[in-house]
Amino acid sequence: MKITWFGHSAFRVEIADAVILIDPFLSGNPTFEGDLTDASLGCTHVLLTHGHDDHVGDAAMICDSTGAQLVGSFEVCMWLSGQGAANINPGNHGGTVDCGPFTVSLVNALHSSSTIKDGRPVYLGNPLGLVVKAPGEPVLYHMGDTEIFGDMALIDEIHRPEIGIVPIGDRFTMGARTAAMACRRYFHFRHVIPAHYATFPLLDQSAEAFVREMGEDGAKVLVPERGRPITL
Repeated sequence: MKITWFGHSAFRVEIADAVILIDPFLSGNPTFEGDLTDASLGCTHVLLTHGHDDHVGDAAMICDSTGAQLVGSFEVCMWLSGQGAANINPGNHGGTVDCGPFTVSLVNALHSSSTIKDGRPVYLGNPLGLVVKAPGEPVLYHMGDTEIFGDMALIDEIHRPEIGIVPIGDRFTMGARTAAMACRRYFHFRHVIPAHYATFPLLDQSAEAFVREMGEDGAKVLVPERGRPITL
């Protein structure tokens, strides 16, 4: 499994027979320094945790240009189906979506999900966490945007994720202390990749506090450079 962080919560995940983009907030992302065409090259699937603009990002454009399948909540998929995402594969909490080379199990996240149209919020379902499973690959859990919650223990018991992509930026998600508490108390991750930080001034600007809060598990934390793939 090859994972590339593009800043914020945007990731490219490459496995056998699939190139997955998760929450592809690229062209509007002030920390994304790459090229949208290069970042989405060969994309087969786009996975969305929720409907906020800083997560939906370029999803419709990428699906339109590549033919990639869009996976997310029913509401998000229907919203984007009229904007270029013709190939949709929706689901909801508790369900597992078959994507061919892999599956995505949709789990809880404590957040919100909407966009703004004509100055008014548009409801886009409930936010999700995404558990990606593929034969021969480590189980990947992208938490999306979330607060800590006790039922994370059930996600670990049911899915046994080995790689956790964890929001740490505070204000809109967990901060360093609660993100580290979630990882250490509820999960048995082999690797933890922090996300949703250093994008905007309102967010924490580094992962240093999170690594400190992880204590003896700090060695599990991988802080990739934006645009530089890591292989796990």
